Amino acid sequence: MNEVINVIKTRRSIRRFRPEQIKEEEIQTIIEAAIHAPSGHNEQPWHFTVIQDRELIDHFSRVTKKVMAESEIEWIAAMGRNEKLHIFYNAPTIIVVSGRKNSYSALIDCSAATQNMLLAAHSLGLGSCWIGLTSFLFKIEEEVKKLSLPDGYEPYFTVALGYPDPAKQPRPIERRRNVVNYIR
Repeated sequence: MNEVINVIKTRRSIRRFRPEQIKEEEIQTIIEAAIHAPSGHNEQPWHFTVIQDRELIDHFSRVTKKVMAESEIEWIAAMGRNEKLHIFYNAPTIIVVSGRKNSYSALIDCSAATQNMLLAAHSLGLGSCWIGLTSFLFKIEEEVKKLSLPDGYEPYFTVALGYPDPAKQPRPIERRRNVVNYIR
């Protein structure tokens, strides 16, 4: 099978990580993959904040869960109340993906960059998980300030990164196949 297709088909969201920090070269490779994503009108409206400070990661997890616990959507509120849940699954590195506010398609472009990060991480033997629930954290201005974003950028989501815990192997997920129609 083609190597790229194999990486796409075998990548899974990892929610259990070993505690050791990932290597700087791995971070740089993942960021390089992200900045090679396509973007509307080649605006490249992304910004990446790499966080490896355990105290800050834990703080962001607690604050995110506190806001989630107040959600009107029960499954989100239940996750927020779950004392055992760490929103980043105790990953040693997280990357916050932000986009330029006045860009044509920043959210879509940043999503493409995020997918490139996930695939690059998997190709390097790292585990990753796209964390969209940090949108709750990003509603709090004083927390967003801790990201030191350039002016005119807003955070969208986070990627958790680390070495996967070998004791918890992800299982293949059945994919829906009836999702295509052809007009010829």
